[in-house]
Amino acid sequence: MQGTQETTSPSAAYTRTDRTVPTRSPDRAAYDKELVHAILDQAYVCHLGFVRDGAPVVLPTLYGRVGERLYVHGSTGSRPLRMTGQAGPGLPVCLTVTHVDALVLARSAFHHSINYRSVVVHGVAHDVTDPEEKRLALDALVDHVVPGRSRDSRPANRKELAATAVIRLDLDEVSAKFRTGGVDDEPEDLALPHWAGVVPLRKGYGTPVPAADLAPGTELPDYLTMP
Repeated sequence: MQGTQETTSPSAAYTRTDRTVPTRSPDRAAYDKELVHAILDQAYVCHLGFVRDGAPVVLPTLYGRVGERLYVHGSTGSRPLRMTGQAGPGLPVCLTVTHVDALVLARSAFHHSINYRSVVVHGVAHDVTDPEEKRLALDALVDHVVPGRSRDSRPANRKELAATAVIRLDLDEVSAKFRTGGVDDEPEDLALPHWAGVVPLRKGYGTPVPAADLAPGTELPDYLTMP
């Protein structure tokens, strides 16, 4: 499992707010911390939304989780990271993560759907300036992509750290939403001669392709041989 390994009480949940209770299909929403953490830890890319010059901007980016905090990194010249450092108390953002688990094919076009898991985080992002927290965040970002990789690669040097900005977003105003199950066709459509059902989608590692200039004797690490 990616992210920080911590013990969370099964009853622990995020507080519901006006922004985290969906107006459509509220029965699909959840606030359990373990569920939220699992959805975050199993994805690779988040979408970070903010407002620039009065217009919305949404950027795809990598992230990492350490307990109840998310970290996003980028060049010190990138717009959201530069804005976070200039925003005084922080930059209001919305961060989202989505997994598509299956395609749901119905007999009618209207009832086609997907099975999915998603998380939406509202909050204020802050620039990380403490050197130790910054190193912790960058290790978490590397391990989020491939667990254990930060211990098997050279850490960032002083020059690289200076060129890298990191922002922190606390997991406070958070909700998960998901759909599971099968086709929900209208009764009058059940006799139609169209195939209906669920098409699961799979995620996993393909065969690793080594760099052409690997040092002699370098072996494929165990963490890349998982199914």
